[in-house]
Formats: sequence, structure tokens, C-alpha cells
Amino acid sequence: MSSSNKPEQILQPSIISYIKSPPNICSLAGLACTLFAIYFSLLGVYYAAMIGMIWAVVFDWADGMIARRMKGRTAYDKTFGMQLDSLIDIVNYGVAPAILLLSLGKFEPIFLPGAFLIIAASAIRLSYFNTYGLSGESKYTGLALDNNNMVIVFVFLFESILSADLFLIFIYAMTLILAALNVSQIKTPKLSGNPRNVFLLAFYTLAMTGIYGWKLL
Repeated sequence: MSSSNKPEQILQPSIISYIKSPPNICSLAGLACTLFAIYFSLLGVYYAAMIGMIWAVVFDWADGMIARRMKGRTAYDKTFGMQLDSLIDIVNYGVAPAILLLSLGKFEPIFLPGAFLIIAASAIRLSYFNTYGLSGESKYTGLALDNNNMVIVFVFLFESILSADLFLIFIYAMTLILAALNVSQIKTPKLSGNPRNVFLLAFYTLAMTGIYGWKLL
């Protein structure tokens, strides 16, 4: 067989080469924030965990904004970035809330179903989105996962108001509601990328960071 008839070989870059991409750096920074949140959830320092969870959302939004403004990205660059972002989202918005719930419940078996459901809903929601994309190019089918962290961080403000038992029931119920909304057929707007929403997220993040930072003192 002549060389002209041989299938074209695709030159594959090294795995580590993708780390230098600014959007991927942002994605990994968000993962670092989630690791921070998981670490402090396990230690029971929940106010610090809240700070990590909300900053994970910031970096998740930032990676997409940066990617859309970059020129010269190849199809492989885009695909890798989307896959990385999707896998990290499961950790950010599924695993972190699940570990938070388990830690709050002192790792009692009764909290395992809720922890499983929030992780499973995240995986199913992302698989569906990766298959079908946006609905009508402007809305998600099901509640977007970044809302999980934003809601939980707000709900946790009631931790100091409600009794420990009542708050535990409240956060468990909220986890189940979020999981159900993640895989529901409701249509929700795409929040990230809109300058007004970016400003609101920045304000919300700074406010929550300030409140929980003060509570840590």
C-alpha cells in the first residue's frame, strides 16, 4: 500500500499541555475551591466550606467567559475544555454538597440516599446536557448545577437561626429538592455569560465571603 493511501495520523499533544490553557486553569482553580470546601466539611468547619463552594461557582463561570473570548482554539481544545469542565462540575455541585450533607449528619446511614441522589442527579443532568445542549439556545432543561451551590450557601445562613435538628432536616430536604430540580423538565435561563448576572454573582460572592469570614472569627 502506498503512503498516500495510509490513514492520516492525528498528532496528539501531551495530556499536561492542556493545563496551560487559561480556561482550563480556571476550571482547575474551581476544583481547588471545591477541595477546600470538602476538606472543611469533613472537619466540620462549615463556614469555610461555604466560602469554597461559592468561589467554585465564580471560577466555573470564569472559564466559560474566558474560553468564549479566546481566538485560535482548535476543536480539540474546545472538546477537552468542555469535558474537563463537565467532570469538575460533578465534583463541584454533586460531590461537595453530598459530603457536606453527610458531615452535617455525622455520617449516619440515613443520609446516604440524599448524598447519592445529589451526585447521581448531577451526573445525569450533565450527561443530558452534553447530549442535547441548550433548549432553544438560551435555556437549560433542568436546574443548572451551579445553582446547587448558590442555593446551599444562602440556605446555610439559617444554620445559626434554626435548631440543629431542624436545620439538618431543612438542609436534607433542600438537597433532595435540588436533585429533583436538576433532572426535571423545567426550563431555566442560562445565567453565566450575561454581564449583569456576572456582576450579581460577584456581589453575592463577596457578600457571602464577608459574612462567613466574619462568622469564622
